[in-house]
Amino acid sequence: MAPQTATLREETVRNIEGAAGDLMNAANRHLDARLAWYRALPAQERSWVGLIAQTGISTFVAWCRGEGRPDRLPVELFGAAPRDLTRAITLRQTVDLVRSVVEVVEDHVVELAAPGDETALSFAVLRFSREVAFATAQVYANAAESRGAWDARLESLVVDAVLRGEADDEMVSRATALGWGELGPVTVVVGSRPTGSSASAVELVRAAVGKVSLESLIAVQGRRLVVILGGSADHGRGVHALLPYFSDGPVVVGPTVPRLFAAGRSARAALSGLRASPAWPGAPRPVPADDLLPERVLLGDAPARHLLIERVYYPLQRAGGSLAETAAAFLDCGRGIEAAARALYVHPNTVRYRLGRIAEVVGYDLTEPREAHIVQTALALGALDATAPRLPRRDP
Repeated sequence: MAPQTATLREETVRNIEGAAGDLMNAANRHLDARLAWYRALPAQERSWVGLIAQTGISTFVAWCRGEGRPDRLPVELFGAAPRDLTRAITLRQTVDLVRSVVEVVEDHVVELAAPGDETALSFAVLRFSREVAFATAQVYANAAESRGAWDARLESLVVDAVLRGEADDEMVSRATALGWGELGPVTVVVGSRPTGSSASAVELVRAAVGKVSLESLIAVQGRRLVVILGGSADHGRGVHALLPYFSDGPVVVGPTVPRLFAAGRSARAALSGLRASPAWPGAPRPVPADDLLPERVLLGDAPARHLLIERVYYPLQRAGGSLAETAAAFLDCGRGIEAAARALYVHPNTVRYRLGRIAEVVGYDLTEPREAHIVQTALALGALDATAPRLPRRDP
């Protein structure tokens, strides 16, 4: 419903129209005296603010006359400035601007109103300021929507570049625009996308990550949901906060890397782990990609192969003390301590001691089936590696 301003007398409207220049000057003085952020603005931004204040006063005159007045003021009230202005000053600052100009007009009500018209003019100012507030909100909502759509495109491009391992200048520029230029450490998490809208899934994930004070880059690619976590050294809380937003199935966590520009390694490991995960039906959820090294090797993942050899085979060889031989014998004998002792011609307690040393050296307990499988795979890979030292042969 349009504001009721018909009670304003023509004399009042003419007074407002004649005083427009003085009101503008008073508004500028008021802004300069009251708002520190306004004083700090560059000349161009100050001129934009002045243009908006001037347009607002002239619009108020036409509005009081009821000249084609709509129920709501259009965003054109802000002239040509909105697109750039919304980047220069915040919504809160714009509200301060509107409030200051309205205060100036209110201070001059007695001078501007014809006798007996003071209340009607005060009411008109109040209603007009409300319409300006609606128009302001619409301008900033439109700007935020445009920025959101642009940021979403940038985010998708950055995630895609990370997955393809393209840490070039273009990716750096896009990541910096999103605030990820120096953000670290970084972890990539992948799993099946949830049902429903991709946009809603992204927003739900972003909200969940934000609650644990982490930053995120998110993309839905086909059936896959990819989340890049950053902003903290502890990503464990973020990963567990994400779990409800993945569909059923494995969720694989890549290794943590120092910066986004090294995240390709984390992404490759996570994606490889996701492809290999069906080979380990009992895998936990979430599962680190490095816990799927044997399954990744079966897929031909060369980094996983090298990592297993570096983590298990070489340390056992360097440790000496027959640890590598004991590991091989223990695994060959079906993880039986007595059988391994007979094969090695040593006391069972010696085997137990060496198993403890193996756990210290490589971090895997051979008495646990899964960890024994990892070490056995590593020993086999080391034996196949042409550059690796060979284990001594044992007589049958």
